[in-house]
Amino acid sequence: MDNKKVWFITGASKGIGLSLVKALLAQNYAVAATSRTIQSLKEQVGEKANFLPLEVNLVDETSVKDAINKTIDHFGRIDVVVNNAGYGQLGTIEELTDEETRKNFDINVFGSLNVIRHVMPFMRMKKSGHIINISSIGGFTGAYAGVGIYCATKFAVAGLTEALSAEAKEFGISVTVVYPGVFRTNFLEQDSISLPKKSIVEYTEGRKVESFHINELNGNQQGNPEKAAVAFIKITETANPPLHLFLGSDAFKQAQGKIEVVEKALNDNETLSRSTDF
Repeated sequence: MDNKKVWFITGASKGIGLSLVKALLAQNYAVAATSRTIQSLKEQVGEKANFLPLEVNLVDETSVKDAINKTIDHFGRIDVVVNNAGYGQLGTIEELTDEETRKNFDINVFGSLNVIRHVMPFMRMKKSGHIINISSIGGFTGAYAGVGIYCATKFAVAGLTEALSAEAKEFGISVTVVYPGVFRTNFLEQDSISLPKKSIVEYTEGRKVESFHINELNGNQQGNPEKAAVAFIKITETANPPLHLFLGSDAFKQAQGKIEVVEKALNDNETLSRSTDF
């Protein structure tokens, strides 16, 4: 296996995760990849000596722990973790049920936490590693009607990544949160996105956002997942990986817009903000 890094990637049977797996294997990296069914991984990737497909339920700690232990047993170590698994939940905040909301958090947030919790002991022991958590541009700016819960999960991913970076630094472990824009994958197709069980018709803006994502944006996204894979590999081979990485010109532009809004709010309310000190 020479000195190539060992990668552990969740949600790897489609989308950016699959593109990353294929790019890594083409460059002779060792890759452990997870999905809800092992068959989907085998169908997409095939049999390769440096590839370990794993069937994992990310919300089951035992399943996650077993997958990490199998990877360590098979490859001897884990150098890079990519918490990529997740799905989009559309619907306004009012109309989504508690069940729908918690399910989105279970996969998008707690699934990543389960992986982090069980891989950190190995990385701490060897004083190295890189954890990459996939957020979304919706985890930096949540100003979209009808996507509030999904954005909330991705804001949570960004927040926990910043905290993890501060905690892991003393062990030589790098941490990055990635905010992708829209990439031309199957993320907006039926098996990757969830609609509200009960819609409230008065939310016309929410309905417009749903329609746009499903009927207009799907298949026309400007982001290239193969180029995203190149970017992922590049940051793991740099001496000082970024804590924050925005992928796609759309994500970059929207991030700049959010920063401008916050800067204006700071400047406009500076006197009021400072007025509350003793």
